[in-house]
Amino acid sequence: MVRVSVTKGMVVAVLVLESFYLLASLKKLADLEEECEGKSQKAVADNRQVKEEAWPPIYIITPTYKRTTQIADMTRMSQTLMHVPNLHWIVVEDALKTSDVVRELLVRSGLPFTHLCATMPDEYKDKPMMGKGVFNRREGIRWLRENAREGVLYFADDDNSYDIRLFEQMRTTRKVSVFPVGMILSLGVSSPIIRDGKVVGFHDAFQAGRKFAVDMAGFAINLRVLHANPDATIPLRLSYLEDGFLRRLRIELEDLEPLAWGCTQVLVWHTKTHRPGTPKMEHIAHTDFDTNLVELYNNMLR
Repeated sequence: MVRVSVTKGMVVAVLVLESFYLLASLKKLADLEEECEGKSQKAVADNRQVKEEAWPPIYIITPTYKRTTQIADMTRMSQTLMHVPNLHWIVVEDALKTSDVVRELLVRSGLPFTHLCATMPDEYKDKPMMGKGVFNRREGIRWLRENAREGVLYFADDDNSYDIRLFEQMRTTRKVSVFPVGMILSLGVSSPIIRDGKVVGFHDAFQAGRKFAVDMAGFAINLRVLHANPDATIPLRLSYLEDGFLRRLRIELEDLEPLAWGCTQVLVWHTKTHRPGTPKMEHIAHTDFDTNLVELYNNMLR
């Protein structure tokens, strides 16, 4: 029989080798786990991208006009819309020609966009009870009829605030979807009244014989409905734009689809930016003409 003398050094060497082997095995397991997690995350991202690409596109029509708060309002809105996939922004300026400053903002947003302009014809300018933004919205609708067949239309003013969940929900619109609008008129909210999942009326401070007492921000339309009614457009009468348009689309109360969890939550608000003082070059002191203020004011006054 051969007797092997095991020394303390040999034991230490074996333990060190086992430790290295264990550490190598643990690292390999960690790398494998990280690789699997990465593949899983990529699969989830790929599935989401495929799902988003299959979603119906949303076409946002936004009338806008030159004012002190315009770029601030549109910047806030654009950075909300940047989080919404498969969206096309149609911005219609109230002007005889589109402006460079608005186009630059649209380009910076990275959103697919169409930049148009329209203004009220002279024969309507002195008439009372004319609705605001009528011809801007009509121009957006004209573009849609010529360039889009499938998707959802939503009128979104540039000074409102939007929860991106609203855009997720309105993609399901089959005919016309409706939802509450917050911070509006004396009631502080305009909302469809829902009973047993159906729209039975409207909770709105301005009823005035309107069949559809809704705000412009309170409904979305499937483009198939728009194309099925080629003569439907925004009427001229102040306060009756929404009601008149939905009537011309031959919509009935039973066609309305309540969103926002049965119209129990507000996902869009009529926020208004406080009107500040208007920057003017004469506000700059003569001693500051060699500073940044001149370029700053020139940029604001474009």
